[in-house]
Amino acid sequence: MISYVLLTGAIALVCGVAVAGVGLLVLARLRGRSIAASLSAVVAVAVSTMILSLLVANRAMVISTVDAPRLAVLVLVAGAISLACALWLGRRLAADSMWAAEMRERERKMEASRLELIAWISHDLRTPLAGMRAMTEALEDSVVSDPATVQEYHRRMRQETDQMTRLVEDLFQLSRINAGALRLTLEQVSLRDIVSDAVSAASPIAAAKGVELVADPTALPVVLGSEPELNRVVRNLLVNAIRHSPPGEPVTVHGGEDGEHVWLSVCDACGGIPDDDLDRVFDVAFRGESARTPAADGTAGGGLGLAIARGFVEAHQGSIAVRNEGPGCRFELRLPVAAAAREDALRP
Repeated sequence: MISYVLLTGAIALVCGVAVAGVGLLVLARLRGRSIAASLSAVVAVAVSTMILSLLVANRAMVISTVDAPRLAVLVLVAGAISLACALWLGRRLAADSMWAAEMRERERKMEASRLELIAWISHDLRTPLAGMRAMTEALEDSVVSDPATVQEYHRRMRQETDQMTRLVEDLFQLSRINAGALRLTLEQVSLRDIVSDAVSAASPIAAAKGVELVADPTALPVVLGSEPELNRVVRNLLVNAIRHSPPGEPVTVHGGEDGEHVWLSVCDACGGIPDDDLDRVFDVAFRGESARTPAADGTAGGGLGLAIARGFVEAHQGSIAVRNEGPGCRFELRLPVAAAAREDALRP
């Protein structure tokens, strides 16, 4: 009895080593393939080991010919179930691995964006702070004393303070968006009034740059939204277009209704955006090289305006996109039409 047990163990060991060697070769060929294929290969090696051991044991008369068919059926059924489980488990593991890889990539991009934002914000804060400190020391040390120069220093210090205030406000708004703490008070808002107010506010900047603002808000209906945030979105788009358009070129604003949505476009003459950068325009802290130089009105782009615009638009269940068109870019946002406004339009 003991000899049969030893013989059976020896047969299983030899068959296992032989099949394992073949399995290692197969796994080497499958390197780089999916997890499901690798697990299936492992299960196939295990089932093959059992079948080969069974055949050799039957050949060596270790097991009876009566028990061999039953064991064969048992091994085949168990192998089929194991193979199916391996395929299912492999697909699950592959999906989880892809999800984990995507999450790691997203975290890596977010960390890189955060570091880039800190570096750029530090640059934008360091410059006005250095200027304010120099002017303050000059006033304290009586380096300048004539009233005209003192008044100019005060004006420039206030201008630098306003720039830092805008930057801090942008950071606050962006933190609300990213933290999910943005709470909108939705009401029926006239997008025509929003555009008119934004154009009026941006007109001095356009005049200083020599850019013409062309807007036709008469076709814009009522939307369901929050007026302060929508006003900020349109103004950010206008200021961005003015800043990047050369003097003498127009910045146009058009809009209309398309089914269940209202669309609003702002077109400039910036010369276009490289295709590789189109998907990054609304990312935090992304800005072109020209935006790093302060504009004529003293407002340097902080790289946050378009990111804030996207956050506000998406909070309204809308969308915003950009594409190259004509001599420049076309920024277009889409917002849901207010249901009550639609009913008023249909009422006789």
